[in-house]
Amino acid sequence: MSATNPKGPSPPPEDSVSRREFLVRLGVTGALIAGSGLAAKKLWQPKHFVPGFEQTKGSQLRSYAPEASKVLPSLAIAHGTEHEKTIRAALAALGGMGRFIQNGDVVMIKPNVAFDRPPALAATTHPDALRAVAKLCFEAGAHKVIIADNPINSPTGCFLKSGITAVASEMNLDLMYPETNSFAPLSLTGEILKEWTFFNTPFKQATKVIGLAPCKDHNLCHASMTTKNWYGLLGGRRNQFHQHIHSIVSDFALMMKPTLVILDGMSVLMSNGPTGGRLSDVKVMNTIVAGTDMVAVDSYGYSHLLERDIAELTYLHKANDRGLGQINWKDTLYKEVQA
Repeated sequence: MSATNPKGPSPPPEDSVSRREFLVRLGVTGALIAGSGLAAKKLWQPKHFVPGFEQTKGSQLRSYAPEASKVLPSLAIAHGTEHEKTIRAALAALGGMGRFIQNGDVVMIKPNVAFDRPPALAATTHPDALRAVAKLCFEAGAHKVIIADNPINSPTGCFLKSGITAVASEMNLDLMYPETNSFAPLSLTGEILKEWTFFNTPFKQATKVIGLAPCKDHNLCHASMTTKNWYGLLGGRRNQFHQHIHSIVSDFALMMKPTLVILDGMSVLMSNGPTGGRLSDVKVMNTIVAGTDMVAVDSYGYSHLLERDIAELTYLHKANDRGLGQINWKDTLYKEVQA
């Protein structure tokens, strides 16, 4: 026989829930989960982290390339012990800077100043190389020379430590730092690069574009030379391209049609690139390679300056196969000179 409570039924324990209240709570929880899912979907788009994805359609860079010549070389290799003399010899072999720069031109020189390293480590464009190229531009009649790059480290520190700031000041060059409003969308039908933000401010003025890059080892794509140098024009979270590094570098040969490219092989970072850090990683090669075909220039740089097998440099083969350059540099019209 069970006991009864003379005061009526006992109230439910504090942690118990009626069936009706339980269903109400369940409905609220479900709505919250669904709402969270919708919010997450809005925040994370399926293509949000796919390289090349941008919402806004952009413009394309125009070609800055000179007219092709059937008589003048498209590639010059100069050997010497001083930057200016060797660069002058290379340009003379191509027909002179006057072939590329005319009176009144606004020239953008794109160096590689990605890291805050001193010139001796050969991880950045050497200030003596910049001085020589800028001087040749002015001699050919250039009205203005712009220097621009979007470094990985602090721009102020990179330009200063590399010696670029000093040369810009000495020669009255326009040094353009990457600011928030310096970038705009770029459209391209590349293998990876479709829609992306790039450093467009210098191109609002430039009538000619010169790429000036050091020749160096790179831990991801084997080598950083004139083609890889254009990576410094990209904005945004460009490190996501690392998993597609050979495809994106080959896309630069489609994105950028420069007036001229110059590969500085006076001192070459043979290992521990792209940042370097030890003088023992640097080898004196006393060579400047210049030309209108960056694939050919880099092919010479990889095989003769970095002293490696060109068969392993995937991005150059991709560019060659897409008709963006000539990987067999000996098949081009070239000239080799001594400064």
